[in-house]
Amino acid sequence: MEIIMPKMGESITEGTVIKWYKNIGDFVKKDEILFEISTDKVDTEIPSNGEGYLTEILVKENETVDVDTVVAVISETANVSASPGTGNEAAEEPAESVKLSTINKEVMDTDYVEITMPKMGESIMEGTVIKWHKRVGDLIKKDEVIFEISTDKVDSEIPSPVEGYLTEIFVKEQETVDVGAIVAKISTKNKPAEGKDDNVEQPAKVLIPEPETAHSNFSSIIETESRDENSKNRFYSPSVMRIARDNNIELSELEFIKGTGSNSRVTRGDILTYLENRKNVSGQSNVVTSGRDVITKNEAREKQPDKSQEQRISKEGIDVIPMDNIRQKIMHHMLNSKDTSVHVTAMIEVDINKIYNYLKKNKESIKAKEGVKLTYMAFVSNAVVKALKEYPLVNASIEGTNILIKKYINLGIAVALESNGLIVPNIKNADNKNILGLAKAIKEVADKARNKKLIPDDISDGTFTITNYGLYGSIFGTPIINQPESAILGVGAIIKRPVVIEVEEEEIIAIRPIMTITLSHDHRLIDGMLGGKFLKYIKDTLENFDTKNM
Repeated sequence: MEIIMPKMGESITEGTVIKWYKNIGDFVKKDEILFEISTDKVDTEIPSNGEGYLTEILVKENETVDVDTVVAVISETANVSASPGTGNEAAEEPAESVKLSTINKEVMDTDYVEITMPKMGESIMEGTVIKWHKRVGDLIKKDEVIFEISTDKVDSEIPSPVEGYLTEIFVKEQETVDVGAIVAKISTKNKPAEGKDDNVEQPAKVLIPEPETAHSNFSSIIETESRDENSKNRFYSPSVMRIARDNNIELSELEFIKGTGSNSRVTRGDILTYLENRKNVSGQSNVVTSGRDVITKNEAREKQPDKSQEQRISKEGIDVIPMDNIRQKIMHHMLNSKDTSVHVTAMIEVDINKIYNYLKKNKESIKAKEGVKLTYMAFVSNAVVKALKEYPLVNASIEGTNILIKKYINLGIAVALESNGLIVPNIKNADNKNILGLAKAIKEVADKARNKKLIPDDISDGTFTITNYGLYGSIFGTPIINQPESAILGVGAIIKRPVVIEVEEEEIIAIRPIMTITLSHDHRLIDGMLGGKFLKYIKDTLENFDTKNM
């Protein structure tokens, strides 16, 4: 039975195998997870559509193939094929030398399970360990959180795939490693000796080569002959391109670096090795080898505790607190937005008396019946969705000199995190939900954000964002646009105050609950007239609330 790369959507033409859950020779049950794939849209675990022994793996982890490509073969018997295209090293030996007792040698012989840096999305190439929840020697239950990571997209708590004892930790807190790198090891049987976690605190081993060795290394990692067409047109990963950009390496220089990856692809290790050896040749620094990467002596020193910072902590009545990962990301994201969009903010007041009275009368019964606390945010979200349908240009983004008008509405809801953070998960296809559906979706994304259960897909592809600063009593604000969106709505606190209203063609003063909403929009795309019409449409929708929308 052939297992193929599935088609995960109309526009999806290929997929990447990011993890095999079974080894060659393993028995696989029907509907048991066989492997995991990543596409442009989603990461998905793929179950087996039959029962039998996994006899061939034709596509390796991190290899990308077209939809409908055969990736593996399942047979009724455990005869393991020795075809050279398999992704398992055991399959490269003659078939008769492959024994089922040695297929899963790591678990069966040593009873150790290696924990790796997980891939949290198609574009995620590395992750930072920001907290270990367990220490070496601790007993860990299956699905219990071991450590917490931070990536460019999201912070996540990583559970253990097995029950056992944590025997080794290879990556320190605040250390960044590539996806797939081994970060820890778990023993499924024996408890390790005490003190084994000392290696977590030890600095990387420093190996400084002689000058002539450095010259030799440098000459071995560059193309000494003229480049061929393959080197000029080869693929470079986002991680490699980011390192090249940060170090002012042009494409013409990249083409001279020898690649050790598949099809001579330049890996992250290749470009780091090239950079450090290039510095050695010019006498700028020595090479330090940590066993995982090639780094500079100065960088190795940076991985150790910063004593000068410790001395500054209470100097002259000032506390120095390093920013955590979330705060740094917010800082960079906000600066990027201010540097990108031309921000203009408009404000309008909304009399929400009808919604106020409806909630006062029905909130408790709805909670008992639907299991959700109905708040003003659900009503505002519903009004925003209707306004985006009426004025689709507000749901657009700018790409170069093109305007991208999205035919879907993915509504971002800004969620405050303790003690000082912010993240914007999205309600996908919010235009398909009524007010109650939006209320449930808002609670779901907020809970996932606060419990660190978000995945990259939850915070990607947003088209419009709402932020509710009124929760903390603020009446008015000028929120910053969530790139690459073109507008963001701010919701202020509801204040009861006297206003002039018209009753039977007479003007009277009445006490009404008033909500102030603001729209920050990108003047490159949205002019004042469009922004004003959009706000007015939201105001009219809220003030003329109809229970049919529930």
